[in-house]
Amino acid sequence: MVDQRPQSSPPATSTLDAIDLQILAELQDNGRMTNVDLAQKVGLTAPPCLRRVRALEQAGFIHGYHATLDPQKLGYGITVFAMVSLKSQAEADLRAFETHVAALPQVRECHMLNGEIDFILKIVAADLQDFQDFLTSRLTTAPNVAGVKTSLTIRTSKAEPGVPVPEHG
Repeated sequence: MVDQRPQSSPPATSTLDAIDLQILAELQDNGRMTNVDLAQKVGLTAPPCLRRVRALEQAGFIHGYHATLDPQKLGYGITVFAMVSLKSQAEADLRAFETHVAALPQVRECHMLNGEIDFILKIVAADLQDFQDFLTSRLTTAPNVAGVKTSLTIRTSKAEPGVPVPEHG
């Protein structure tokens, strides 16, 4: 999925102090914790902790909060990675493809690559038939698609959200 938010330049990581880094690590681990609990974990009182969280949000370090859902319980039994090659790599054609896949809820991630493959997509589907229907009706028929190679996941041994936060202790 293409990030459509305006891109501001957040301060360099070096401008974050140990408390900021700990706040980021704690919130990435548990975004539902209360500000009071967060403040206690990082050694602040609630008001300055909340000010720091708001500043980190405004600076673009925190883009949002979400729940991690169980795809199996919601009927998505398979995850497929699709490597998509386009006929043209002109910027307008790349953007058109990104816009197309942004509207497809089954596509959970879309990354433009360098090299032979133009994009890699992470796609969820109920089962193989559901994926095949999606592939033939929504993906291979998209404008400018030259080819799609797919790989079905067998097992996921790591699915860590977010990014590593530099040591804060």
